[in-house]
Amino acid sequence: MVGPDERDTERCLGTGCACISLEPATVRLATEDDRGEWDRFVDTAPDGTLFHRFAWSGVLHGAFGYEPLYLVAERAGAIVGLLPLVHKKSALFGNSVSSLPFCSYGGPLGANRAIGRSLVERGLTLAQDLNVDVIELRGETPPQHGWVERSHSYATFERTLASTPEAILKSIRHKGRRHAVRRSLQRGLTFERRDDISEFYTVLAESYRNLGTPVFPRRYFTLLKAAFPDEVSVHIARRGNTPLAASLAFAFRDGLHPVYAGGTAAARTFNANDFLFFNLMCTALEKGLSQFDFGRSKVGTGSFAYKKYWGYEPRPLTYHYKLVRGKQLPHLSPANPRYRRLVGAWKRLPLGVSRAIGPPLMRHLG
Repeated sequence: MVGPDERDTERCLGTGCACISLEPATVRLATEDDRGEWDRFVDTAPDGTLFHRFAWSGVLHGAFGYEPLYLVAERAGAIVGLLPLVHKKSALFGNSVSSLPFCSYGGPLGANRAIGRSLVERGLTLAQDLNVDVIELRGETPPQHGWVERSHSYATFERTLASTPEAILKSIRHKGRRHAVRRSLQRGLTFERRDDISEFYTVLAESYRNLGTPVFPRRYFTLLKAAFPDEVSVHIARRGNTPLAASLAFAFRDGLHPVYAGGTAAARTFNANDFLFFNLMCTALEKGLSQFDFGRSKVGTGSFAYKKYWGYEPRPLTYHYKLVRGKQLPHLSPANPRYRRLVGAWKRLPLGVSRAIGPPLMRHLG
């Protein structure tokens, strides 16, 4: 509920917003009928992200079997807040509620803090009813007291693009990386958009194995493309007929976000990863977009260092956790010795084996 001291400070988040109403906001589970208004709220909310879109609920359920627990706050018949949550059970990593697994951002969106707190309180009640180990919110706004904050595990990288391809090259502050990009433009590589995910998935599967990470099920990307036909694009960097690097990127508002990308072992020989990302930035300019979101990386990993070499400064991502039944928080981090050993073992797997056992395992790692 919204207290009298907060009603006058609410932000109106779009046409039909009921922020000025004196009625208290009520929180309920969302239904398919809420999809249109839900997305309109996300698109007008200052902190709305592509991961808040309603279609993620169907993708996560269809690919991993997670149960959507999407919450809406209403006032005078209009949505004034929302919180996407899913419930996932894992024999390996326990029972949890999260906003949202596999996504960089999430957490509550509300017309004011009180509405956000109401959404979090209802989410916590659901988590308690489900007797989960932990509830996780991947949002910047801290919930009320009693939540554990982590801001040292992940960072995201985003900035305004320079206005021309040459200016993008000059904006790469690391001299070695700038030269690598220039070399990639002389390697006889081509860059193209694809309508299917076959080559993208082949490249990603090898890339993830080489990094020591299980690959997502192919169905996950098929569902993403179907759920976001206007936002998702797949791009391939190849030499001749051989795909070397690939990405699946989202266009959202004024930015391009390559959520998933990878390269084969041969990509390094031809600087294909540099070629891919440079061309993605140029593609964003051609689309009239001004921002480039390199996406999140775990602190201390190679991808974290790579993005810094491009001149992108890391912005720590703050996630919040509250133990419900569990005794300790999950610790899937490169700083965890046990995790490092698992990564090393996965890198040694034959590619066919990692592609076979990776997707079933990935549903436990969100």
